[in-house]
Amino acid sequence: MLEEVRSRARSYFEDAPPAHDWHHVERVDALAETLVDRHPDSAGIDEQVVHLAVALHDIGREREDRGEIDCHAIWGAREGSEILRELGAADETVSAVSHCICAHRYSNDVEPETVEAMVVSDADNLDALGAVGVGRVFAHGTAIDSPMYDPAVPIEDDETSSGVSQYNHLHKKILDLPERMYTDVASELADERAQYVREFASRFEAEAVGER
Repeated sequence: MLEEVRSRARSYFEDAPPAHDWHHVERVDALAETLVDRHPDSAGIDEQVVHLAVALHDIGREREDRGEIDCHAIWGAREGSEILRELGAADETVSAVSHCICAHRYSNDVEPETVEAMVVSDADNLDALGAVGVGRVFAHGTAIDSPMYDPAVPIEDDETSSGVSQYNHLHKKILDLPERMYTDVASELADERAQYVREFASRFEAEAVGER
């Protein structure tokens, strides 16, 4: 079933921009596998639920970006559930995967209630950190016409929730992600990746103002 779901899910990413394309899904899947393997109770984790949820977690992202839906996580949970039912998934699997998809979004008020949902959320957030995360910030910023850097709006004066520029976004959202990790393994990986982001941001600002 997993490969069938992946095949169905991939069709939703045909025109997806780099920050949320199918390669993002593949990276999140690899990270989720790492988190499961290193979890102290890995035997108690339903890996099928994790991989199914990862495959489906962003199928609504492009629709949200186009303004067609309000929340890609809620829409994706409904759409993903229909896909799973069509492929004969058990009700408990559908319910578990749906919860993972609903709870994965950074700005949702839905807290992960299962270890599978925690793993999916952590893996998705980890992909927004580190070198890959920096690349995704600038790729997404370009896609939405956000300025790369605006010296007129320093971090301390930026009252937006996600940053008026791509550089500010690193500070306003990305560097908060380590505090949102649910598993110990993800926290360790997040701290390391966040350190890279801080070093990059420091270098970026120094170069932007001509100090280096």
